Amino acid sequence: MSDFAKDNDRIDININAAAIAPENFRQYIKSLGRYNFPDPAMVDPDGIGIVAVGGDLAPETLISAYAQGLFPWFNEDDPIAWWCPEPRCVMVPKDYKPSKSLRKQAGRERWQLTLNQAFDDVIHACSLPRSDGFNAALPEGEHTWIHSEMIDAYTELHAQGFAHSIEVWDDKQHLIGGVYGLKISGIYFGESMFHVASNASKLAFWGLMRLCEQSHVELVDCQLPNDHLLSLGAEILPRAKFLLELDTLIGSRSVKWQKDSHQSLAVSLLDKPQPWQLKV
Repeated sequence: MSDFAKDNDRIDININAAAIAPENFRQYIKSLGRYNFPDPAMVDPDGIGIVAVGGDLAPETLISAYAQGLFPWFNEDDPIAWWCPEPRCVMVPKDYKPSKSLRKQAGRERWQLTLNQAFDDVIHACSLPRSDGFNAALPEGEHTWIHSEMIDAYTELHAQGFAHSIEVWDDKQHLIGGVYGLKISGIYFGESMFHVASNASKLAFWGLMRLCEQSHVELVDCQLPNDHLLSLGAEILPRAKFLLELDTLIGSRSVKWQKDSHQSLAVSLLDKPQPWQLKV
């Protein structure tokens, strides 16, 4: 574990990097913010996972951290802790295979998926005590890491175009499930998901996999392994291999996800080729 060094001068860079060539984007995105994050292999050779303490949750700090394989995970009123687990749980979108029962449910439900239509509602729902999906290694009722400071930080990342949500709506237009996380170029970093109807979070996850596949997002970082994610087809990578793949993917190109970029999607169409359609 390390208290990481703070630069003397803040790097004042607009995090909208749309005009930067892919080959330059990798270094650009890592240089954002005001902190020098340590090399996980150097400060955490035993693979405990926590590599730094301190800093802030400014958009530049978070984007720089994720681009280097770190994410914040800490309880309210505790110092910010930055993690890079050994090993790392990931999902390859094109390899995801939904269960037969989930396919059957999707075929009969009249539910709809949307992209970035209710980010605030999704992240607040994910903050409620339950055990579901990403970061579900904690016991039931112990999900105190999605507190007000984290909600504010990721809501700002959503406004900046980096954090995204997929929502599941029932036939009465009630929000019944969802997932949120960050997307940087060709990798998506899953943060959390929730459901209030049976399998709604699994359908959100399936929708995420199809969207990633269509958008040239080649890897989903699930952070910590748990039985739920492994049952969905997640795999485990050594930290060093994950960091190598990450370094390649953050320099790749992918389709942008915006609030009004994609049409809503009936869950019954998830099995179809190219189910997500761009708005004209």
